[in-house]
Amino acid sequence: MNTQSLSRYSGAAILIHWLTALLIFVAFPLGKYMHDLPLSPQKLELFSYHKWLGITVLLLFLPRLLVRIAKPPPTALPAPAWQHRAASVTHALLYLLILLVPLSGWLMSSAKGVSVVYLSLVPLPDLVDKNKELGSLLKEFHEALSTGLFVLVALHLAAAIKHHVIDKDGTLRRMLPGRNT
Repeated sequence: MNTQSLSRYSGAAILIHWLTALLIFVAFPLGKYMHDLPLSPQKLELFSYHKWLGITVLLLFLPRLLVRIAKPPPTALPAPAWQHRAASVTHALLYLLILLVPLSGWLMSSAKGVSVVYLSLVPLPDLVDKNKELGSLLKEFHEALSTGLFVLVALHLAAAIKHHVIDKDGTLRRMLPGRNT
């Protein structure tokens, strides 16, 4: 194992990272599951949960960005230049999709004329007027972006496991809750 001191991400960054990951890990399969269900009260309830998860991810985006700016990530551990570039591109795309996936879902709901009521308490404004064609287009866009996010999350997870199991360089431990050991 690399004996270099392992600087860590801030506690806020770790919390937001894992909370966002949990929300995505629940929202994506829920979205896939409910997609083909016949229209029923259960399906409508699942859609509400899916929207709540997405809006929560969207609400966490600004604090995530502010934490990243206020407390930049720790210095990258030694690795080939191509891995640093790949990590930078992947992180930038993850940030973009963490913003665009829930936003596209909200836009889709608005275009389909289905209000988003966060946690059954807070009605959110429609972002666009009802428009069936736009709603269908946004549905395809939301699904494509969601699949892209899933692929990037899987790539991110595979890279973290590779760093931990093969490289044994401490990359993963820098983002785990608790103390470094």
